[in-house]
Amino acid sequence: MARFAWLLMPASGALAVAAFAPLGWFPLAFLAMLPLFYCWQQDTPAQALRHGLLFGLGFFGAGISWVFVSVHEYGHVPVAAAVPVTMGLVLFLSMYPALLGYLLRRFLPQVSWPVLVLAYPAGWALSEWLRGWVFSGFPWLSIGNSQIDSPLVGYAPLLGVFGTGWLVALSAALLLAVLQNRQRVASLVVLLGLWTGGLLLQQVEWTTPAGEPVKVALVQGNIPQQDKWQPDKLLDSLAHYADTSFALEGIDLIIWPETAIAAFYDQVSENYIPYVEEKLQDSGASLLTGIPVLDRTTWEYYNAVISLGGKRAFYYKRHLVPYGEYLPLRRVFGSTLDALAVPHADFSSGADGQPLLQAAGYPVATSICFEVVFGEELIEALPEAALLVNVSNDAWFGRSLAPFQHLEMARMRARETGRAMLRATNTGISALIDHQGRVTARSPQFEATVVTGEVVPRQGATPYVRWGNVPVVVLCAGLLLVAGFLRRRS
Repeated sequence: MARFAWLLMPASGALAVAAFAPLGWFPLAFLAMLPLFYCWQQDTPAQALRHGLLFGLGFFGAGISWVFVSVHEYGHVPVAAAVPVTMGLVLFLSMYPALLGYLLRRFLPQVSWPVLVLAYPAGWALSEWLRGWVFSGFPWLSIGNSQIDSPLVGYAPLLGVFGTGWLVALSAALLLAVLQNRQRVASLVVLLGLWTGGLLLQQVEWTTPAGEPVKVALVQGNIPQQDKWQPDKLLDSLAHYADTSFALEGIDLIIWPETAIAAFYDQVSENYIPYVEEKLQDSGASLLTGIPVLDRTTWEYYNAVISLGGKRAFYYKRHLVPYGEYLPLRRVFGSTLDALAVPHADFSSGADGQPLLQAAGYPVATSICFEVVFGEELIEALPEAALLVNVSNDAWFGRSLAPFQHLEMARMRARETGRAMLRATNTGISALIDHQGRVTARSPQFEATVVTGEVVPRQGATPYVRWGNVPVVVLCAGLLLVAGFLRRRS
């Protein structure tokens, strides 16, 4: 196998992408790790670094290929710049498995059974956790997300996505031990117990209903990205959202996508917004919609969500997309970064600890687009929030894997928190997700449509809501220490 590792490693990494949406072949998540762990057992530190890098290039090269679509086709960045940006991100992310392999072989050169089942999975989980916050974080393709429809998702309310990812890697290590006849019986027993435990945990209700079902409508405008910010298209867009929404009957909560109102708040606050509020008062509904907000005293602008149908209130996006909504290191490099010609790249971040928006009589945890991938940030609004709301403009992703992966991560947030997730996007996939992470209604892509249904507000806190990622980080760090201690004694 080692002779063909240069080909097998990137192929295995690419194969792991099929474990995620839209295919969702979740066993491939741990099966694809088998060749990587096998090679690491025999590698020198330099070889382990190279093999981890190759695995990462296949994994991220296939899994986030949509970055090129966003940057070039919709960001209008020339190919000559979009290709290096995409390749640079893939290479950077690939360094996480590369450095993990190097460190494992450097400090744990003798791969005993305890090192394989303790250190390898723990190291994988810690590397994903680091990837989730270093340089603002990019936890896209965290391996635990691929298990949203597998028995292992039962652990998500306990351990979160990184803990679920640890169990994926542990499954790979145990299966490899079985195949290598290393503590075969013990490995098989633990592996079966692990997956049986996940099935049993899926029956546990960590939260309880907080009220009657809420009737929801997600309005998917399907406004083409090239038209969205054209001034001559604005009135048609605003009329479409209003006419579609207020033709509905018996709805408690209406949600429009990210920047559905493609004008600054102060430009519509005295005409369009009062018109919408009047219609909401007649119907008795609440509305949440994306809208940019410009502070004309500081000239800072924000990607925001406004709640209407009661007291007007805003949520300002906190976790911005690097190079998409802001240019990193602008204070260091100044206007030289403007050569990248990235549109809408000067948004300001909203403050931490913003009051929760109220909708249909309940507090909601609001996230905008990319923010939904950060589970530990979302739980800051819990257990107060009764519902989760995510608005997005997935038109940036085109016809790529990203909208499916994005929805999958939204489902994981619902599972981790025991809360229903209401996800409204411009071009799809809009969806109603119950507190178990199951999609109860969804839209097709690239169609103007409305997704309607009922969701139940919830109260209470899952263990993950209470403790976040701390238990998993401490556990995995402890397992690495135990593996090191056992190696010295052997």
